Amino acid sequence: MSPNLRIAFRFLTAKKRAMLMSLSCTILGVGLFIVTQATTSGFEEFFIKTILGSNGAILVEDQMQDTMRSFAASGTSDFLITHREGVKYIEGVEEPKRIISALTQFSNVSGTSAVLRGNVVIRSAFKNESAQVYGIDVDEHLKVSDLGHQIVLGNIADFRESPTGALVGKVLADRLELAVGNTFLLDSRGQVRRYRVSAIFETGVRDIDKLRLYVHMPEARSLLKKATGVTFVQVNIFDKDRAPQDSARMQDVLKHSAQSWQEREKSWLEAFHALSMSSAITVSVFTLIAGLAMFNTLAMIVLEKTKDIAILRSMGYERRDITQIFLWQAAVVLAIGAIAGAIVGLVGTFAVSKIPLPINGIFKTETFQVSWNGWHYVEAVLTAAIMVMAASIIPARRAARLEPGDIVRGTAQ
Repeated sequence: MSPNLRIAFRFLTAKKRAMLMSLSCTILGVGLFIVTQATTSGFEEFFIKTILGSNGAILVEDQMQDTMRSFAASGTSDFLITHREGVKYIEGVEEPKRIISALTQFSNVSGTSAVLRGNVVIRSAFKNESAQVYGIDVDEHLKVSDLGHQIVLGNIADFRESPTGALVGKVLADRLELAVGNTFLLDSRGQVRRYRVSAIFETGVRDIDKLRLYVHMPEARSLLKKATGVTFVQVNIFDKDRAPQDSARMQDVLKHSAQSWQEREKSWLEAFHALSMSSAITVSVFTLIAGLAMFNTLAMIVLEKTKDIAILRSMGYERRDITQIFLWQAAVVLAIGAIAGAIVGLVGTFAVSKIPLPINGIFKTETFQVSWNGWHYVEAVLTAAIMVMAASIIPARRAARLEPGDIVRGTAQ
């Protein structure tokens, strides 16, 4: 142990209560920072997982066509100049096989599913409801969604084997009082067909579960009178964070609108980000208090240890040595507080993850969702380090400026 560090420990013992207060605030600041960030990030990650499992990472939709405008050059009608004026969108994907073939060439694409969507009225023995029918190839769709894991009643195998089977959202099934095995009618502009409930699914997103139902693609084509083309192609990718770049490339290559999940859910992602920043600022108050406590404690030590500082300077200690002694005191408190705070954050995060919290709206969960991310610990320690060490610099520099002669004469400032 260096002499400067040994002296710092001796000075620390002179103000035990004040140092314990600063240490306690540091521990609370680090621990609460970790817990709040873990819960906020946990809910955000769970929301993203739910969205990706329901709507995929990228949707390739309407065909894009450039609109051109011609005008006469130099006031004559003999020579026309044509230039691009804008983009026209043609609803749907008319050649899904060609689009899917092109999508498979993208290295980040892990799966594709063509989907035909239409508005219908679903009629049960009890009431009628507006809904959206999704025509899919079930095996292809399972590659781009979590539909297989979202089944809460019935099973996907029954749907696969039943040409007139249907998968119905749980909220929609409850409103219509439908159970597995019940039949119902779908009405699309006077075209009425009967289907049977093969299974009931629940994504946790209420807007999906109260509107959506799945049928086989041939049935959807017959019901919606759409012999060719689809509404969109749902795309799954290996690296979800690359969705904006991949969607931009797809749009340029395919000449179809391609929308990433970040663009679709921009408002919710911004809300989660704002909540994360707000909670971080709030709990950082404890770290700020730790910094102020450290400032006050070191300032008092400087006043009480002026004679000791004079002796050290007389023995040959330089200003930088005195500065190091006081900064070492802050560093020791910070190191203990960071380690203990990280442990508190770890235990607190685990405890919070076991707290019951039934939620069903933008996603479905029964407990707090937490994220075990090492960066939360790094951010918490860095925040504490900046505040505590910054608050320690002024007292340390003040102590270093003391001169032995001024202390003896009683004129030290």
